[in-house]
Amino acid sequence: MGASKKSTYKKSAEELRSHRWYGVKDLRSFGHRSRTAQMGFTQEDYTGKPVVAIINTWSDINPCHTHFKQRVEEVKRGIWQAGGFPIELPASTLSEPFQKPTAMLYRNLLAMETEELLRAYPADGAVLMGGCDKTTPAMLMGAISMNLPVIFVPAGPMLRGNWQGATLGSGSDTWKYWAELRAGNITEQDWQGVENGIARSPGHCMTMGTASTMTSVAETLGFSLPGAASIPAPDSRHAQMASQSGRRIVEMIWEDLKPSDIITPVAFDNAIRVALALSGSTNSIVHIVALARRAGIDLTLDRFDELARDTPILANLRPAGHYLMEDFYYAGGLPALLNNLRDLLDLQQKTITGKTLGENIEGAKVFNEDVIRTRENPLATSDGIAVLRGNIAPNGAVIKPPAAEPHLLKHTGKAVVFESYADMAARIDAPDLDIDEHSIIVLKNAGPQGAPGMPEWGQLPIPQKLLARGVRDMVRISDARMSGTSYGACVLHVAPESYIGGPFAFVQNGDLIELDVPARKLNVLISDAEMAARQARWVAPEPKFERGYGKLYQRHVSQADKGCDFDFLETIPVKHLDAGEPEIH
Repeated sequence: MGASKKSTYKKSAEELRSHRWYGVKDLRSFGHRSRTAQMGFTQEDYTGKPVVAIINTWSDINPCHTHFKQRVEEVKRGIWQAGGFPIELPASTLSEPFQKPTAMLYRNLLAMETEELLRAYPADGAVLMGGCDKTTPAMLMGAISMNLPVIFVPAGPMLRGNWQGATLGSGSDTWKYWAELRAGNITEQDWQGVENGIARSPGHCMTMGTASTMTSVAETLGFSLPGAASIPAPDSRHAQMASQSGRRIVEMIWEDLKPSDIITPVAFDNAIRVALALSGSTNSIVHIVALARRAGIDLTLDRFDELARDTPILANLRPAGHYLMEDFYYAGGLPALLNNLRDLLDLQQKTITGKTLGENIEGAKVFNEDVIRTRENPLATSDGIAVLRGNIAPNGAVIKPPAAEPHLLKHTGKAVVFESYADMAARIDAPDLDIDEHSIIVLKNAGPQGAPGMPEWGQLPIPQKLLARGVRDMVRISDARMSGTSYGACVLHVAPESYIGGPFAFVQNGDLIELDVPARKLNVLISDAEMAARQARWVAPEPKFERGYGKLYQRHVSQADKGCDFDFLETIPVKHLDAGEPEIH
């Protein structure tokens, strides 16, 4: 990665990338200037000033970003105040609650769109506006590949949910009360009350799901202002942060402070540690790997497991803990947690502030030690995530031990196999399903290509007849992902996936499967000869797509252990913008 410039460095106006559009005395620049005048701007608005692209993922179908119409104006205000020229560029929204079959299918599309918007237009730098699960990694992936100065403005978590005096957490309490409804313990009227009270403001999930995990990762990597990831979306300080980000990006452009100046392998170690200390979403593993590979860093699953063994869980947040992101912010937010974790972090890593991570968190305090735990009183001493390997997951699988009932972390049970999500949905509640609480539920063909898109199907439902008997957790294994707001003894991201002929495809009903989280093992208890015989009988399925983006996706997407990026994007080294750029027309 490139070495950072000295803080005293400042570009000249002629060195700005946008100068090629606006500053050259030729016919093309005449066209650029006259069309900018057509929009009501004069040359005084942009001449000699950094042009800042604002990549905004607002849309009418993304509830997490409903406040971005206002926030983008506050970002623009900061850019104008600092002497920049803002241009808002709408991008794909990736609405986690609504987009089917899964927003993950389109993460790489937004990454490509972000990169190409920055390449094609006269951007000297960018403000990235995201937060809903896949928007954060997607935009950062594109920005890292383009290597322009960028700053990330997180959407922020929504306020706490409420129903009949009970505090509700998005996702986590959805699964909880859905199970109680199916078990007959609450009424349809109760369920309606939960529905109306669980999401009551703009912002993304306020549990420690994928959204808050990834915005916290972005801040730890150095892409956001200190504390930005923790501010609730409706809080006035969130609007202030947006304007501050607008002012700072202009300074970053003059300083030429780029992603390649702040991203290092050690910065990714810091980000992994923080995700672990938060008991963050297992989805973050796929995204962090993808981000690292965009930066030319070969980050493996083994590094996550290695760091998990001595990283304590300090955030008492749902689904692993008790509180929600609003409480986390009032308790001191991410800077306070980083300060409690400081001896495990490399505090010399540079950030978009121009300062080090250590300087950014200096003086951060914890105001509620039950929400942000001390090192002497962690929620758990280690193993926020565990990476498993064995004969059905030779390239790895993951589990979140704090989210599971402890007795299930070392378990052997009979496989109950579903060949697809539709198969599972049709049969899981059948009264004659041969299953008990000791069984292991297996879902195949739910991976990057099999589903397609590796949806969040991994928190497989407990059969209704077992719910009625009080069972609330079982071992479940799939090549799918799981919502970061979910919980349970769910083994996820089995690689290689079953759809492409990974050995997970050969598990059959009645096979004994051994899960041993302390030993990091996951095996089906059959002989190598039997495994080989089953493999010989396997027939590859037909491709799911015949045209469009889906065809591109199925040809080029990598497996979960490699980040599910496209193979033609992930290995591109970060390079200077002037190298090989197309001619401007």
